[in-house]
Amino acid sequence: MINAFAISVAIAQTPRPALLVLEKNDSALAIVDPSSLKIVGRVPAGKDPHEVVVSDDGTLAFVSNYGAFGNPLHTISVIDLAHQQALPAIDLGPLIAPHGLDAANRRIYFTAEISKVIGWIDPSSRQVGWVLGLGQNRTHMVKAAKDGNAIYTSNVMSDSISVIEKDASLQGWRETVIPVGKGPEGFDVSPDGKELWAANSHDGTVSVIDLGSKRVVQVLSVPSKSTNRLKFTPDGGTVLISDLGTGDLVFLDAKARKEIKRINLGKGCAGILIAPDGTRAFVAVSPNDRIAVVDLKSMTTTGQFTTGKGPDGMAWAK
Repeated sequence: MINAFAISVAIAQTPRPALLVLEKNDSALAIVDPSSLKIVGRVPAGKDPHEVVVSDDGTLAFVSNYGAFGNPLHTISVIDLAHQQALPAIDLGPLIAPHGLDAANRRIYFTAEISKVIGWIDPSSRQVGWVLGLGQNRTHMVKAAKDGNAIYTSNVMSDSISVIEKDASLQGWRETVIPVGKGPEGFDVSPDGKELWAANSHDGTVSVIDLGSKRVVQVLSVPSKSTNRLKFTPDGGTVLISDLGTGDLVFLDAKARKEIKRINLGKGCAGILIAPDGTRAFVAVSPNDRIAVVDLKSMTTTGQFTTGKGPDGMAWAK
């Protein structure tokens, strides 16, 4: 465990719900009232924080401390949201460069890029309960099925998506590695669980994977410089893609599988969080130190707020 704490700055009580925004270059987590768009508190989030998720009960935030480029790290920071206080971080020991996170099935799933593994943490005990080696290069993002029986990862330098499923015959797990385009990073699973869409950051394409057959069934051309994140709307009708290279937010019709609109939000777009009711998207405009608020019906910007330096990963605390 790491017991070093910095001073938290609380301006007001944590709202419910709350929007959480990582300020990467300030090593902090901003707690935002999603109604007023006001920052109500800031909490230290450890070195080089990249992604954040919230425990199922909404009380704790978990933050990956990455450091892959230069000084690889091996901790996941923990934040008490009600008290706006950093708790002792979880030391992953030999599991180096944690990045992707997902909260599902009462567990916190994580990737450890340099160690080429995924694993999960019990949020109650804050202990690592399971680790699985994948053998892929730069396993970056992770998403788990709600029942925990399937896990998906993007493997940036292997140009692949991994589908990991429980296999009773093996008394363990079976990994299917699916080749996609160049540099897959952001991805999402459709709300009906039938498809996985992966944004390939190095070649301006999106790979559409049928999860039943575990095969790429279509490759879409989405002109871009460096796609960063991809998200389905809750109704499954629209896909949003952020471009860190151009600052564009791209909208795709999921059924027609074609681009329907794009808007420029600034110098570069990174993290995307869609409100649970599907009305708004919050998009991190990292180089401009702000979050853009986008109305998903009109596909227009309706607001923004200034953050600390380098906003990126976001989460919703119910």
